Amino acid sequence: MDLWNLEPVTLAPEFDILRRDVRAFLAEELSMGRITPRCDQWLGGWDPAFSRRLGERGWIGMAFPARYGGSAAGALARFVVTEELLAAGAPVAAHWIADRQSGPGLLRFGTEEQKQAYLPGIARGECFFAAGMSEPDTGSDLASVRSRGRRVQGGWRLGGTKTWTSGAHRAHAMIVLVRTEPRTADRHAGLTQFVVDLPDPDVHVRPIRLLTGEHHFNEVVLDDVFVPDARVLGEVGAGWRQVTSELAMERSGPERILSTFPLLDVAVDHLSQQGKGPDTARVGAAAGRMWALRQLSLAVAGRLEAGVAPTVEGAVVKDLGTRFESTVIDTVRLLSQVLPDPGSDQRLPRMLAESILHSPGFTLRGGTNEILRGVVAKELGAR
Repeated sequence: MDLWNLEPVTLAPEFDILRRDVRAFLAEELSMGRITPRCDQWLGGWDPAFSRRLGERGWIGMAFPARYGGSAAGALARFVVTEELLAAGAPVAAHWIADRQSGPGLLRFGTEEQKQAYLPGIARGECFFAAGMSEPDTGSDLASVRSRGRRVQGGWRLGGTKTWTSGAHRAHAMIVLVRTEPRTADRHAGLTQFVVDLPDPDVHVRPIRLLTGEHHFNEVVLDDVFVPDARVLGEVGAGWRQVTSELAMERSGPERILSTFPLLDVAVDHLSQQGKGPDTARVGAAAGRMWALRQLSLAVAGRLEAGVAPTVEGAVVKDLGTRFESTVIDTVRLLSQVLPDPGSDQRLPRMLAESILHSPGFTLRGGTNEILRGVVAKELGAR
C-alpha cells in the first residue's frame, strides 16, 4: 500500500481564480436569499434549482469530457469547487452522488449509449442518481450481497432489498449491485452492476427517517424489476472491481471533513461577536486536524486526477473524517455553551441541533468505521 507515500498536492495558481469565482457566486446566492447555510448539505440539502445554476457555470461534471457535457477541468478543479460549496453549507445533495461517483463510473465502465443518455444531464444538474449498495443485516460488507439478477429474454430480472439508499425517492436512476452468479468461495466473484431507471412500478422506495424526521435515506425493494441488457454497467460478473473503484471516490472527498465545518465557523463568529473570543487552543487543534485531513483528501484527489482508484487511501480519509465530523460537534458544544435548538431562529443553536441529530448517520454512509479499518488492516497484512 502506498498510503504513507501519497504525493502531496499543491494546487496551481489558476485554482485561486476558480475559488474566487465560486466564493463570489455563493455570496450572491446568499445575498439574494436563494440558499441558507446548513451543515451536512451534501446529504440534506436537496435543491434542484441550485444544482442547475451550478451546472450552468460548468461546476458539475468537471471531470467529464466536453463531448458529454462536462468541462474537462479535472478532479482537482472539482475538489476546489466542492470544498467551497461544502464550507459555505450550500445545498448540493441533489446532484452529489451523480457528480461524485455515478457519472465517473459511467464514464469509466459505461457504453457509449449509456454515457450519452446520462452524462450530459448530470453535468447540467438535471439528472440525479442513487447508489444501491448496502443491504439489510449486512452492514457495510458489500461482498455479502443477497440481491440477485437472473437472465431473461432481452435483459435481466432483479430482486432484493437495498438500504441506506440516499435520495432514491427523488433520483432519476440508481446503480445497483446484485449477484448474477451462484456464490462461491470467492465472495467477490459473480457480482454485476445495473443502471435502474426511476421511478419504476417494480421498485418500491420506503423512507428511513432521521431523528429529525427528515427523509434522506431509503429502503429500496427490487420486486422482480426488469432491466434491459443495455443497462448492464460494465462487464457481467465484474461488479466488485467496479464498485470498489466507485467507493474510492465516495469515501475520499472533502465532504468527509467539511460536513460540520459551517457549525465551527458560526461558533467562532458567535463567540467573537460576544466579545469572548474563541478558545484558541481548542479551535487551533480542530483547525490543525482539519488541515491535515484536507491534505490527505487532496492527495487522494491527485491520484484520481492521475486515473488511479485509491481504495485503501479513500477508506482512511473516510474513517478519520467521520471521527473529525463528530469532534467538531463536541468542540462547539464545549466552546459555546449554547443549547441545541432545531427550531431556533439563531444560526448557532439551530446548526448545533441539526449536526447532533445527523451525527448517527455519519459512519453509515460510505461504510462504517469498523469495516473501513478492516479494509486498511487487510491491506497492511498483505504487505
